[in-house]
Amino acid sequence: MAVSRPSQTLRLSHTLLFGFIAAAVPLGAALASGGGGGMGGGMSAPMAPSMSTPQYDPAQEYREGMAAYQAGKFKDAARSFEHVTQAAPGEVTGWRMLGLARVGANDNKGAVKAFERALKIDPKAVDTRRDYAVALAQLKQPDKASAQLDMLKSRAAACNDTCPEAADLKAAISQVEAALKPPAAAGTGPAASIAPSGALLSAAAGDGAYVEAVSLINEHRYADALAALDRASAAFGPHPDIITYKGYVWRKLGHLDKAEQYYRAALAIAPWHRGATEYYGELKVIEGDMAGARTMLAKLDRQCAFGCADAEDLRRWIDHGGDPAS
Repeated sequence: MAVSRPSQTLRLSHTLLFGFIAAAVPLGAALASGGGGGMGGGMSAPMAPSMSTPQYDPAQEYREGMAAYQAGKFKDAARSFEHVTQAAPGEVTGWRMLGLARVGANDNKGAVKAFERALKIDPKAVDTRRDYAVALAQLKQPDKASAQLDMLKSRAAACNDTCPEAADLKAAISQVEAALKPPAAAGTGPAASIAPSGALLSAAAGDGAYVEAVSLINEHRYADALAALDRASAAFGPHPDIITYKGYVWRKLGHLDKAEQYYRAALAIAPWHRGATEYYGELKVIEGDMAGARTMLAKLDRQCAFGCADAEDLRRWIDHGGDPAS
């Protein structure tokens, strides 16, 4: 059976259609949603400011930002990534790419702020901490850059070449050390050491990472699945299908707070995303919030006039008081 990939579900409009997993993927229900709805109004009926705020499709804005970044149009890229972070402020990928675009546009102060936001979301991200340290070095703040370098070295020592990120840590340390050298010794300067790992990731590669993540989830290899989903995010940005699966993985790992964070992020982007709604309802059941679970079920029932697997799966969870398969 075929699997709908993120690149196949992006449209060049503010309406999002998110096809997801076909019946071959045994993760409950297929994630699918229809979003959209335009803004109306005119001189006779002016809209309130909250209604007239530009609405962004963060996944499409991310793709446009990546295209601009690769073309060396860093100010245009930064503008697109700013839209991404406005629409999906809880997703780390947009903040990191905003930082990189600002570095390219010689806005190192703005880059530092973006990297700091990214690190608040994911403090363990090696590439982001490297980029942050390099940007600090470019701002002639060697003490702060050295503090970041020390953090990377501490992680590398604890890793002792045995952890999955050992090679990334070693490369990051070398790049930050190069950035801290005097300009004459650094050759082309510290900016040359900043390069987004996902910038050259094609849509096909992103699809491949996404499909790989699905397979890894089915094999209960959740840590590996998260890494694959991160690679998919590098290609597609804050795509609600990917975000929803991140929430699912964190739930399976027992981190219910992080799972909720991702479900809410997906629904903030695509409020009628059926997969995120179902999984958020299941999380409510796990937490004992049956009223919250029924609210999610009612939302699905409104969408599925003739019934759908998402609603029926959540209904079984509610009736059973937990996972019916347990």
